[in-house]
Amino acid sequence: MRAAHRSARPLEHVADVGSPPASPNRNHVRRPAAVRPRQAGPDARRLKAARLATPKILLYSHDTFGLGNIRRTLLLAEELSGQYPGAAILMVTGSQMVHSFRIPDGVDYIKLPCLDRVDAERYEPRFLRSWSEEVKRTRSAILEKSVLGFEPDLMIVDKRPAGVDGELADTLEEIRRKRLPTKLVLGVRDILDEPQRTRTTLHSNGSFETIERFYDEVWVYGSRSIFDTVKEYGFPERVAAITRFCGYLKRPTAPRTRESGPPHVLVTTGGGGDGTAMIETYLEGLASLPRNVALRTTVVFGPQMSESARSAVRERFGYLADVTFSDFEPDLTRLYSASDIVVSMAGYNTVCELLSFGHHAILVPRAEPVQEQLIRARLLAAQGLFDIVEPQDLNPAALISKVLAALKPVEVARTPFDLDGLPRIRERMRALLGGEEEEES
Repeated sequence: MRAAHRSARPLEHVADVGSPPASPNRNHVRRPAAVRPRQAGPDARRLKAARLATPKILLYSHDTFGLGNIRRTLLLAEELSGQYPGAAILMVTGSQMVHSFRIPDGVDYIKLPCLDRVDAERYEPRFLRSWSEEVKRTRSAILEKSVLGFEPDLMIVDKRPAGVDGELADTLEEIRRKRLPTKLVLGVRDILDEPQRTRTTLHSNGSFETIERFYDEVWVYGSRSIFDTVKEYGFPERVAAITRFCGYLKRPTAPRTRESGPPHVLVTTGGGGDGTAMIETYLEGLASLPRNVALRTTVVFGPQMSESARSAVRERFGYLADVTFSDFEPDLTRLYSASDIVVSMAGYNTVCELLSFGHHAILVPRAEPVQEQLIRARLLAAQGLFDIVEPQDLNPAALISKVLAALKPVEVARTPFDLDGLPRIRERMRALLGGEEEEES
């Protein structure tokens, strides 16, 4: 896998396509000069070398709904720990499931109280429901103490530049006030929501102002040729100038391990908080098939599906032969390897896994409260990479017919897809920690 990284295509810098080149110093126009002192001489070189060999890296992931943020954060942590064996990597996360995943060597984590997304831009405590303000104050205080105590060389923030409800804002102010040398990066997935609604949200919540004031770079975990995040969401010029399209994040894969017998279908919902309808629709379609059509099925509910929903599905469909139910699988690698086709929602991490395995899949995207999955599924289906069942068309007959059609052996020319996100992130890490400047084009 390491050898493949050497052939990664160049990073997509937005200034290279349709906009003037960014000055090397534009990343720093928002900060006082003393925050980024220019160093020279042997002492500075030794400090730079030490920073590259044993950096302190903090990954903040607010984690409210689903598993996408924590799984992406863990993937980055594992990549960074492999690239910098002497690094100290600290994750600060609100994920209720972080303890269920394997934590890479050299990585530790601090757990924030859990939040739940109750609307597109509204969050409440997941468990301490009557103590909303107290939970928000607690999360903000933990963040500030953690970051200022750790004093990271690099801090990567997932998706929200000021955190949920601005919980990171005081910490960012303190980093600036104390003139810490922390490099700040905002990492965002390819698609957030429908463009007009996202533009309105990013302007109204001050995201762009926060980025301009505090951040050194924005990393988009996607390809501009699939979805131009900068254009679609109206990034201001100064934010666009520090934005890099890294490419999608390739996942570890395993050789195919398919057993003899009927075709194997994997049905997975990600976190599972809103996956019940997709599972029930698939199983209804499976139950309607004539007896001479044999399929093996593995259903993974996801940890955020309620116990009552899981029990109801098992009670209703437990009689079906060759159907295995699993509450949660932290690593789906084995199941992907053993399956012939996947029926799934269209979350970012699931799609990256499917693309990494080269799997044929039927995507059943959610459309509310945000349209992120629907937009992604339509774009990838238009590329011929997956099939899609639109939300309004989801019914047992339509879904099972798509599955049966996909199982027929047909040669499909797969569109080349950019999965070089991790090696490009490695390049940007070295540039930021080593203080390397980009040449003007």
